[in-house]
Amino acid sequence: MSTLITNVHILTMDNQMKEYKNGYVLVEKERIVAIGDWQHQPLDADEVVDGNGGLLLPGFVNTHTHVGMIPFRSLGDDVPDRLRRFLFPLEAYMTKELVGASSAYAISEMLLSGVTSFCDMYYFENQVAEVCDSFQVRALVGETVIDMPTCDSEQPSGGIEYCREFLPRWKNHPLVTPVIAPHAPNTNTYKGLEKIVAMSEQHQVPITMHVAEMDYELKELSDRYQQTPFELLEQIGFMNRPFIMAHCIHATDEDILLTAGYRENVKVAHCIGANTKSAKGVAPVKKMLAAGLSVGLGTDGPSSGNTLDLFTQMKLFANFHKTWELDRALFPAKDIVRLATRGGAEVLNLKDTGIIAAGKKADFIIVETQSVNMFPLFDPYSVLVYSANASNVQHVWVNGKQLVKNHQLVNHDLREIKAKLYEQMSDFVVEAKKRM
Repeated sequence: MSTLITNVHILTMDNQMKEYKNGYVLVEKERIVAIGDWQHQPLDADEVVDGNGGLLLPGFVNTHTHVGMIPFRSLGDDVPDRLRRFLFPLEAYMTKELVGASSAYAISEMLLSGVTSFCDMYYFENQVAEVCDSFQVRALVGETVIDMPTCDSEQPSGGIEYCREFLPRWKNHPLVTPVIAPHAPNTNTYKGLEKIVAMSEQHQVPITMHVAEMDYELKELSDRYQQTPFELLEQIGFMNRPFIMAHCIHATDEDILLTAGYRENVKVAHCIGANTKSAKGVAPVKKMLAAGLSVGLGTDGPSSGNTLDLFTQMKLFANFHKTWELDRALFPAKDIVRLATRGGAEVLNLKDTGIIAAGKKADFIIVETQSVNMFPLFDPYSVLVYSANASNVQHVWVNGKQLVKNHQLVNHDLREIKAKLYEQMSDFVVEAKKRM
């Protein structure tokens, strides 16, 4: 199957940030085979798509989220101790069926907003992986490990045992990469953290974890080990593994310098929307990038950040970091779009995506430019960061297959997905209302 897309303004996100203002992309099976300026080349294709002057760019990459948590959205958003009042108690009512239904809804939301790859952390991750396979979306899927009983394990740190079957089952899938996802350094034991590193080495899979997200996390680890989270994780061996650290809000200059020594392995998922909504702070991304660390954007879960699109994150990133650093010129829109696309692909180690170039996997989107909010278009990057929103995503391709066409899912019915999720949420809703 071959597809030719014409009449598009291509943002390649390559090293030269090359653009083709009247461009074309030719796809064969799962890969891009040719791009360039359109001059009515005699190219044959099974399907021809007129991009109608839209912006064609690599798909957005959501580097940190929890797709099983749609049921928690809009619940207790302004409550100070939300984690312990709502999240942890109500997770007891999560089932594999509910996580599966939530994942289908969340993935639909992401695809419709142009997210073609994501990294997940939650429970019942076999179900999450199965939904990813059904949608044919690219994902890193991580089973949570935490030192307490959970909805999918009666034993503390049961995620380690869960991974014994989960990791080998999905190891060689073409789109789904299994991941071990310890919740945080302070919510796991030292021995448990050692086991996680050993399991990552045994199965040759990445690790993702919340790191330096909470101020009390730093105090607990200082009291317990006399170390920062970064020092502890280096000592145990995490930084010798492919390791995606989410948040890193409270990273010090010394922490950044330490981590930069492992920049080939250790990457950062920056969740500006969730971090600022919860008043936790603004991670020092300027210093991280200056130290050579790879940084991508994440939404966090639909509970923490409410939205799963990266348009929201790009706009919040610009506004908060410019204000935080008192520098209007900091992080031009072009750099922010890179963080949301190629930067995210680098964080998730998706080496064949993140760039529009011959030989790369065909993971890309078309953002239409006909809507009222998209005119005039002096700078396409500025329009994407400051003017566009999720509703402007018209078409989405993942691995050469079109998954969104004219703002609609190609292979799934969103109404049915929502109805199944609502049906599975009945017990959860009853318990949630008791705590409101």
